[in-house]
Amino acid sequence: MDTRLRAAPILLAAATLAVFGARGQDLQSFEKRITTKVLPNGVTLILCERPEAPVFSYSTFIDAGDVNDPSGESGLAHMFEHLAFKGTTEIGTKDWPDEKVALEKVEEADNAYEAEYLKRVGRDPQKLAELEKAFQQAQANAEQYVIPNQFTEVAERNGANGLNAFTALDETVYFWSMPENRLELWAWLESGRLADVVPREFYKERNVVVEERRMRTDSNPQGRLFEQFLATAYVAHNYGRSSIGWPSEVGQITATEAMAFHKKYYVGSDIVVAIVGDVNAQRDLPMLEKYFGKIPGGPKPEDMTTVEPKQFAEKTVAIPDNSQPIYVEGYHRPDYRDPDNFVYDAIQDILSNGRVSRLYRSMVRDQQIAADVESASPYPGDKYAGLFVFYAIPLPGHTPKEMADAIHKEIDKLKTADVTDEELAMYKTRTRADLLRGLADNQGLANQLAEYQTRYGDWRELFLQLDKVDKVTKADIRRVANQVFVPTNRTEAWIETKADVANAPKEGGAQ
Repeated sequence: MDTRLRAAPILLAAATLAVFGARGQDLQSFEKRITTKVLPNGVTLILCERPEAPVFSYSTFIDAGDVNDPSGESGLAHMFEHLAFKGTTEIGTKDWPDEKVALEKVEEADNAYEAEYLKRVGRDPQKLAELEKAFQQAQANAEQYVIPNQFTEVAERNGANGLNAFTALDETVYFWSMPENRLELWAWLESGRLADVVPREFYKERNVVVEERRMRTDSNPQGRLFEQFLATAYVAHNYGRSSIGWPSEVGQITATEAMAFHKKYYVGSDIVVAIVGDVNAQRDLPMLEKYFGKIPGGPKPEDMTTVEPKQFAEKTVAIPDNSQPIYVEGYHRPDYRDPDNFVYDAIQDILSNGRVSRLYRSMVRDQQIAADVESASPYPGDKYAGLFVFYAIPLPGHTPKEMADAIHKEIDKLKTADVTDEELAMYKTRTRADLLRGLADNQGLANQLAEYQTRYGDWRELFLQLDKVDKVTKADIRRVANQVFVPTNRTEAWIETKADVANAPKEGGAQ
């Protein structure tokens, strides 16, 4: 589970703040170095000039992720991320015109196979075997035109470092760092795979994702637990779907569906590209406009309108498994735009940030009942209303029920008594120090500029958020804790061994 890790000692955080502040890491300083340009096709380019070293880092932020997978096609956003490394009509192919014809035949063969396979009545096993053989032969024919991994090899041969990407529920992000004298090559590569993607080796990659699902979820007790936990916590919103895809869906998505996803979501208005390092806006923007201006335009895709209804009863999930017992519980909370967003952040920090946090001191240090205890908020995403989640691993001889009782005891303290002045001050100092540390690194800054520009429409919110952090009060924390941390808003899930069954949490139990 992702959590925000912050340095605990307040003196260290303050010292970090002083160091970064001396380097001019403030809004006015960045406004002098940052240029924002919205191209006619809707692509937003952000350039931050840092000429201290002859390198640059970038982040391409696509405002679409697993939550945008069409119904019946879960796993599609993740699949497209794989495709983005397979090249274009200009790179990764020995003969694009012939490969294009071969890929069309692959799709025809897959459609024929799927039509027979999906028959509920009258499926012909012999015909199915013949169609599968024809599908495999079509893939082999297309494979002869592929230059494997050419996109990655070209980038790395020219100095690309940290070349990677990830698909989350709310976004897909591509990133790496490179020498500044390869900026135009990078622009050609990156804009090409956004505008000119080819569904090359799609079904081979689909098998990779199916295997990835087996490893991350089907064969992983913790993966199964969190998948079932979210599916139980959500009844309407797509946050309750499997992020990597349900087995029956991810195994049947097609290249045609992937290209339709690309056409809808990889449009200029859905893309922000942030570049940080040895770049010069006056010199480089015309070149960048030439390449990224080729990405298709069009209106920004419609936002999701489904709103998760209020939860009226506590929900529980128990998974029997002879593996490490785990306990998790979550409470519905609003999205990142809510006025109390940073109150949730403060609660998370005070309860579970490091060895000085309340939950660590209570459950790990003092009671010695847990090997680890953490919280995450928002989870599993933040673009839409998410969850405030607690997660604990019992030590041998202790049960998920003990984890639940201990967590609820600490929650009750938040409801009935104010946090201390020191705890609140430490949260605010750590948050500020975290921000400044992130700004010092080119890649970290590029990631944050792209994300904040997408989420708020202005990268400056990255700095303006500190005013909202400073305004969090002890009364806010008590108010939010009493509103949100109630049994009827709670979903509990746990892995239990046979010995744990008798002592498992009961629905409507610990308050």
